[in-house]
Amino acid sequence: MGNKTVKYAYQTPNAKQQKMQLPITIDCAILRAAQRIYRDYCVFHPKHNKRPYGIAIDRQSKRGQLIFRENPVLLPGESFVSTNQFEVKIN
Repeated sequence: MGNKTVKYAYQTPNAKQQKMQLPITIDCAILRAAQRIYRDYCVFHPKHNKRPYGIAIDRQSKRGQLIFRENPVLLPGESFVSTNQFEVKIN
């Protein structure tokens, strides 16, 4: 199987961030890993009302960490997937 990429678009409620509404491409494997991590969080912590801002994912191992801060600090080799990116539009 080839490595596929998906273009996504998302809306941000913050007027400051609306200036940066550029289409971004992301590796499908990283997006699937982020969705799996978020789904596991929702299943194992159903009573938590706090929604994570996104997920930091290691590009090689596809392991990730939920991020609850707006400005995450990433390690080399990590990608950040915002929870807004889970709603994918395929062109």
